[in-house]
Amino acid sequence: MARAPQRRGARPVGDLVSQLLDPVLARKAGMTTGLIAAWAELVGAKLGGVCRPEKLVWPPRLHEADAFQPATLVVACEGASVLRLQHQTSELIARVNAFFGYPAIDRLKIVQRAVTQPRLDRRPVLRGLKASEVSDIAAMTDRIEDPRLKAALAAFGTSVLQRLPMTKA
Repeated sequence: MARAPQRRGARPVGDLVSQLLDPVLARKAGMTTGLIAAWAELVGAKLGGVCRPEKLVWPPRLHEADAFQPATLVVACEGASVLRLQHQTSELIARVNAFFGYPAIDRLKIVQRAVTQPRLDRRPVLRGLKASEVSDIAAMTDRIEDPRLKAALAAFGTSVLQRLPMTKA
């Protein structure tokens, strides 16, 4: 039996992550990372940042012979955009089914909740400079003749020292 050729070299991180996350998402939410990644494109620019797919709810199958029934896509949406999403429901169902390549869903269930995560302030905490540090910066830049260069270097030195922890001495 012939084996598939093994891929050599570096692999994209997205491929590795999707191989790990797809089984977990399928078990917990019934969907794939592909749907989550393509969501902004599927819903459009106006809804991309204010709604997200939560899970696919498949109807229970009592027997193996039961006919296939499409799932319900649960979508979390922020309050102000729910009406817009409701108006685009049929178009979105068609786009999601085209994404999957078969009629995977037949309805949307919209859940109103916050979708956007507050952005973390990643700016460094700046401390005040001691008088000795200010005089040290002034002494270091004192011999520079060009006033713009002198001001830029003083601002740079101040910025660097403000990011350092306070010294005890």
